Amino acid sequence: MSTESAAAEVAEPEAPEAAAEPEAEAAPEADATPEEAAAPGEAAGPDEDAGPEEAAGPDEDAGPEEAAGPDEAPEADATGADDGSGSAADAEDKAEAGSELSEAEAELAAQRELRQRIEERKAAKEGPLEAGAKLQGTAADLLAAVRAVESGEKPVASAFREPQPVTPRRPAPEPVRRPAPEAPAAPAEPAAEAVAAVAAVLSEGGAPAALAPRAAAALGEGADERLREDPWQLLRLPGVRPEQADGFARALLGDACGPGDERRGRALTVWLLEQAALAGHTALDADALTAALGQRAVPDPEEAAQGALAEGDVLVFQDALEDAPQEAPAAAPDGEDADCDAEAAAPVRVLFGLERYAMAEESLADGLARVINSLPKDDGSGPDAEAWESAASAASGSAAELIRAVAAHGLVLHTGGEAARAEPAALVAAARSLGLRVCAAAHTADGQRRLAEHTGTGADDGEGAGAGEGAGTAVTVAGLLSGRQGPGRDADGALAVDLLVVLDAPQLDVEAAAMLVESLPDGARLVLSGDPGVLWSAGPGRVFADVLAARACPQVASRTPDPGPIGELVSGIGVGELTEVAAPDKEVVIVPVRDAADAIRRTVQLVADSVPRAIGVPAEHTQVITPGHGGAAGTRALNAALKERLNPGPGRFGGFDPGDRVAHAPAPGRTALGRVVRADAEGLHLECDGAPVVVAKERVEQSVRHAWAVTAHQAAGRRWPAAVVVLPGDAAAALTRPWVYAAFSRAERHLSVVQGVAQALPQAVAERPAKERTTRLCTLLRPQLPETD
Repeated sequence: MSTESAAAEVAEPEAPEAAAEPEAEAAPEADATPEEAAAPGEAAGPDEDAGPEEAAGPDEDAGPEEAAGPDEAPEADATGADDGSGSAADAEDKAEAGSELSEAEAELAAQRELRQRIEERKAAKEGPLEAGAKLQGTAADLLAAVRAVESGEKPVASAFREPQPVTPRRPAPEPVRRPAPEAPAAPAEPAAEAVAAVAAVLSEGGAPAALAPRAAAALGEGADERLREDPWQLLRLPGVRPEQADGFARALLGDACGPGDERRGRALTVWLLEQAALAGHTALDADALTAALGQRAVPDPEEAAQGALAEGDVLVFQDALEDAPQEAPAAAPDGEDADCDAEAAAPVRVLFGLERYAMAEESLADGLARVINSLPKDDGSGPDAEAWESAASAASGSAAELIRAVAAHGLVLHTGGEAARAEPAALVAAARSLGLRVCAAAHTADGQRRLAEHTGTGADDGEGAGAGEGAGTAVTVAGLLSGRQGPGRDADGALAVDLLVVLDAPQLDVEAAAMLVESLPDGARLVLSGDPGVLWSAGPGRVFADVLAARACPQVASRTPDPGPIGELVSGIGVGELTEVAAPDKEVVIVPVRDAADAIRRTVQLVADSVPRAIGVPAEHTQVITPGHGGAAGTRALNAALKERLNPGPGRFGGFDPGDRVAHAPAPGRTALGRVVRADAEGLHLECDGAPVVVAKERVEQSVRHAWAVTAHQAAGRRWPAAVVVLPGDAAAALTRPWVYAAFSRAERHLSVVQGVAQALPQAVAERPAKERTTRLCTLLRPQLPETD
């Protein structure tokens, strides 16, 4: 890149002097390590300075690398993953004013249904277990193994045994369109007496009485007594920080409580694992967890972790270390089992995690193994090898390679950039021509539109009702899971597909991926396609990266590069090089700035004046992207300045006016971009991704924010004709190669980079690959794969 004359043509000359940069908030951190995810002093709600009474805001779709602290939802400042303490009320906003379910509600209902099925299946395998082992089967064996190691005994051998295959589904009758899911039963509103009782306890402890309805709903019957007996239960409410819970406990218990209180240790253990999940981890290394507990002034961290384990609040796992050097076991005495000694000597890592993510990863590993191993034989009921080869011969390059791989395997991974989306589209067309039931899903409505353009099949708007009407059309992952889009399901609840192609696969978190794979019928093929250079999912896990690392199936790497200067720039970033590119038509422009105030001024100038005049892209088709919500030039500050210039108004309805660009997050991890249409007594009327949405007045502050400027995770899966990426000086520490790659690749025709980080930008590209997330999928998947010679 260069600051050649193009910069002068797009951006106005710099002002002679800019106002002094205001004191910047801490720059959001990239994907946090386990220790960083659990570090003290970083907890915050949707706003960095939010108190416990402030619920998580609409930032909840962003990713962990943008979080200012573990308290903040998946994106560091905003949550991309449900922390488990929410309720169905998170999806109360209706897509229309009528009684029809919104897509978010339908997806939440589907998630609850899937989790219930998984729990019932696991519960059917064995009887109840002792306290501290909610999971059964493999998880129970792992718990027993760890306890055996702690007591000096030999670990249970069955803990490392390959799981039994899932029972195959029965043959299904003719596929039928699954009706739209019925409205989930709304959680019973706490009785007024219960809320009043909780409010009294909260007030006695100095906590805001406004928390009472949420506390009563989260803690259930007898919530007031539970809070009085264990004040740290307050940490179960989103946005509440440990120091606030400590103050509440001191006010209630006085000298009867202290840092070493076992109730505090258990609650903090769960809270730290929840914060780690918001930062993308599905589990925490035992050493990282105990270190974080120590930083929170817990005098005996190991005892606190064991207490949470004994109560069944957390689970423990013992995973073999694949790359660790093997120590030769000591010679076994006569009569001892040498195999057991060798197994005991194998290096392992001990992890702690929450049940919901353990269940999701185990279910996903089981499901992927089933997909890999259940490809139907050539019995004449489907296309034969000759038909597949004919279809491949009609394609070329990587598309032909992809078709051949899918012909012979149940699971195939495909990697490539934006231009490479044409290859899975060619696969979809080929499979449809062979008579297969095909469904293609993208992460966002914009991705769905672009996929439909490639496939030529159109986008499923969720209005179809006939059997198979959604087959072959492009859908969103959320729409497919909720049942509002796609081909429908058979009598066993499996998707009526022979081939499912999922684009934007890096955006799949473990729970969404588990739901997709669990929904596939036996014999169906699955293709996961995506760009490995972009940011990982906003929610916990790194599904696409883990499956790639496991080498569980064929991997087809596209040889189709993204065109133009932007494509050349992004390709270099992908391999760690920030190179100068020729941009004769001002496709790439660098705008240096001195401080945050200068960055805001120049950004407004680019969006409102320079890009429309010099590039021909109007302001409504230009998106601003910045590393975080906070900071002197974060989304809050940029949106305030952009609103004042592009759509000034009094903001009579929660700070919004008709015409405002907004991001609506009806549920954690789900964000739709749109505009304000109007406001009335019913609520704030939006148009998001082409669909009408009504947000009740009391939900506006929690679920809607301005969106002229968004974070990279909010922009994931979307592209705009022009993008302005803002990198203020206080954002230097948050930059990583995947962040820069993801942000720069959101632009189609023009990219302006407003940069005040100097050499921190090329340094981040060259030296800061994605921070690791602690996950178990790769470890769980490898033992289930068929052995190859």
